[in-house]
Amino acid sequence: MTISARTQQKPFILPFSEEAVSRLEDLDRAFTVSRGDGFAAFHEGRAPEGAFVPPCLPANLGDPAFLSAHGLRFAYVGGSMANGISSTELAEALGRAGMLGFYGAAGQPVEEVEKAIDRLRAAGDIPSGFNLIHSPSDPALEEALVGLYLERGVRLIEASAYIGLTLPLVRFRTAGIRRGADGSIETPNRVIGKVSRVEVAERFFSPPPDKFLKELVSRGELTPEQAQLASLVPVAEDVTAEGDSGGHTDNRPLVNLLPTIMALRDRIQAERGYARTPRVGAGGGIATPESAAAAFIMGAAYVVTGSVNQACVESGATDLVRRLLAAAEQADTAMAAAADMFEMGVKVQVLKRGTMFAMRANKLYDYYRTYPSFEAIPADIRTALERDYFRASFGEVWSSTREYFLRRDPSQAERAERDPKHKMALVFRWYLSRTSRWPLAGDESRKVDYQIWCGPSMGAFNEWARGSFLEAPESRDAVTVARNLLAGAAALSRLHALRCQGVAADPRLARREPKRAEELAAFFS
Repeated sequence: MTISARTQQKPFILPFSEEAVSRLEDLDRAFTVSRGDGFAAFHEGRAPEGAFVPPCLPANLGDPAFLSAHGLRFAYVGGSMANGISSTELAEALGRAGMLGFYGAAGQPVEEVEKAIDRLRAAGDIPSGFNLIHSPSDPALEEALVGLYLERGVRLIEASAYIGLTLPLVRFRTAGIRRGADGSIETPNRVIGKVSRVEVAERFFSPPPDKFLKELVSRGELTPEQAQLASLVPVAEDVTAEGDSGGHTDNRPLVNLLPTIMALRDRIQAERGYARTPRVGAGGGIATPESAAAAFIMGAAYVVTGSVNQACVESGATDLVRRLLAAAEQADTAMAAAADMFEMGVKVQVLKRGTMFAMRANKLYDYYRTYPSFEAIPADIRTALERDYFRASFGEVWSSTREYFLRRDPSQAERAERDPKHKMALVFRWYLSRTSRWPLAGDESRKVDYQIWCGPSMGAFNEWARGSFLEAPESRDAVTVARNLLAGAAALSRLHALRCQGVAADPRLARREPKRAEELAAFFS
């Protein structure tokens, strides 16, 4: 057996030093490192021998087509967390920094969403978008939001929690579709689909279903010619592969999910031959420079953050919630019954440290599955629910819930009067929906019931930030966090270039310490 000359050599290890750190973090300057006599020798630019490290600026990460399509400088997206947690302030801050932020419209009254549109319009011409969440239990709300978006000229939405496509979503995507002067198909409205299942991703990568196009034609909202054009474009040209995340999640490992969704995209593109190949981004778990670098190296067109933004000062969360999030570790999350898809058994990932919400929500779902009505639940459990969960009688909660649905969706109230199990579900959903609003209202008397959407990435961020200025929640602003993740990912990509050329590195060189805004300004100006 012959051993190659290379394997017989002592490996070249780049040692930890201030110069090595400085070289890696000087993102816009190329250098070469070669083996010296017992040390590493650095050279400016490309040298005849040694391992070459090209520049890698944050603006070079991701897919340039994604940046061009959305008018961005950086392939970084602040995802839409419901109830305005992803606030207009958060979206504006990211947009002014050349990134993309979405307003968390899910769970908000249509009137509040319209106010958010006004606030972002007043901020000027900056990149931003709005959320559209799948609402199988309240389809009228989804329809109303799409109507508002079309009326107010909202051009970009993040579609989340979809199991199947809906008519309102297709209506938004296809509105105004036309043939351009150069013969290309122009679609004024754009959708970024957020998915964690292959079958859902396939629906977003495919053209709208014929049944929806025909219905829109019959309603006069599309012409037959527009419907034909719509059959030639995907529902979404950008699809986010969402791994283990806060809120609605299938707990998929991103490292497995991302390449699977990319492979699906490639297959569908080969079949359909779209003029523009759809792009795939990465979300769920992006909270450190290492995770961002890994996503980009795997081929992500962009990265999406969520949990870490909730802990930033611009979010719609209260200071108390931010402190709870800043104390979270990676194991401090749990899956709990979701309010919006309660009867379907859908769950959301939440913070379990400092709150009993996950345990209480799952008990409610167990009771719903076990008993045909609230009256059938054992008396001692009913008493505990009214005392500890509702803090009111079942009848009182039902009375206010009934009034709500009589205004919003009378069929739900009518069904509940006939079906005691459905009445129980609506009352349980009353509790579950309010648990996400009590923390936003700062109601400390309800702290034990707080529903705070959070994924393990929050703990990873806290571990990375420990001992730095970012450890304090009041020091976390979304742009500084984003710039740290992007600059760190760029430096780690340069380190990866060394490894690809056979140069090992002291592990400490991979540690990217958080930097203050002024230290990063040169790479984002």
